[in-house]
Amino acid sequence: MKWRRFVSLPILAVLILMEMVYYGTVFIFLDDWIGLQSSAGWLNAVIFTSLASLTLFSFLVCVLTDPGGVPSGYFPDIENNDGSDQESRKAEALQKRCDKCSAYKPPRAHHCRVCRRCVLKMDHHCTWINNCVGQRNYKAFFLLVVYATISSFHSLVLIIGCGIQKDWEFARTTRLKTFYILGPSMLKWLCPTALSHVKDGTSFPTVRDTL
Repeated sequence: MKWRRFVSLPILAVLILMEMVYYGTVFIFLDDWIGLQSSAGWLNAVIFTSLASLTLFSFLVCVLTDPGGVPSGYFPDIENNDGSDQESRKAEALQKRCDKCSAYKPPRAHHCRVCRRCVLKMDHHCTWINNCVGQRNYKAFFLLVVYATISSFHSLVLIIGCGIQKDWEFARTTRLKTFYILGPSMLKWLCPTALSHVKDGTSFPTVRDTL
């Protein structure tokens, strides 16, 4: 049954990762940075949810869709109007027999050692979908890559934006940061025990302190 393909650690890992990325992006970073109650936050949440849904749907299609197998009783078409070339075409066609399943293989069909059969227009066997990528699910796999890439980029932008905002309140000039870490005296910079500039550690100078 097709649903048995979900009994796979890579597939479960992908589903858990999707859930974690979605929850973290929307309910942690986006909500903390822009706020889901604002129009900008709501719009970003709708866009990211749509992309995540398309990614999940494409992933499920890749897992559940049969990539396409060679029909039983398939025999290559060797008819040709040019009778002089018919024998050579017949000999070439007869050579395209799979060594594993002893069936004739159409062009671009390959035998998958995992699925144990020949797959039409096989691209590769993907561990993350526990299925081959072939004629019938190649489009879904391509869209999966596209949607996942766009979703990841959108998530990365939101995470970086939230991180920049959080770091902004502690932003100082490079000179002040250097003095705060190494100390005001350049002669003591290379001495790890020169900590006279370090206070009790309960406070940190922020931009607001200079306003």
